[in-house]
Amino acid sequence: MVNGAIQKPAESGPELAVVRALAGRSIVLVGMMGAGKSSIGRRLASRLGIPFIDADAEIESAAGMTISEIFEKHGEPYFRAGEARVIARLLDNGPQVLATGGGSVMDPQTRALIGQKGISIWLKADIDVLLKRTKRRNDRPLVEKIKDLLPVREPIYAQADIIIQSRDEPHDTIIDEIMGELPKRLGLRAEKPS
Repeated sequence: MVNGAIQKPAESGPELAVVRALAGRSIVLVGMMGAGKSSIGRRLASRLGIPFIDADAEIESAAGMTISEIFEKHGEPYFRAGEARVIARLLDNGPQVLATGGGSVMDPQTRALIGQKGISIWLKADIDVLLKRTKRRNDRPLVEKIKDLLPVREPIYAQADIIIQSRDEPHDTIIDEIMGELPKRLGLRAEKPS
């Protein structure tokens, strides 16, 4: 596994209930670059005791070059086709937390696969938060286009199963919010305790 070691499995409590209810599906984080998909995803995976996979890192590993280099050398359509193939392959490996690239869900087939094999969570971040977080990353393609991309992508992101506001709060606060929503989405709150 390129992205990280397998975590210690959850042994009890709501984390174990969530992992069992996933039944092999992935938790798929979607949203713009800078929304916190990788940093929050790593912590969420650790809390659940399941692997964390970053689709962008998998794409770079498979291509032997950075995403910026792929864009520069081959163009966006080539990158998007490869991204769709990688995400389709990764979705067969749940349960896991999978962080996707910002534009990946614009592909209808990728969205459909995520719907079948995952629970999607949109980490929704305001434009000022995104710009602040991404200006530190000069290796990311399309950073300067965030303002143009956001209104186009937000209606697609809004189709996610769960929407969580990503903001400048401790990551544990965001994880707690996700853990508050996952059991509801997975139908666990309806069960009576034994």
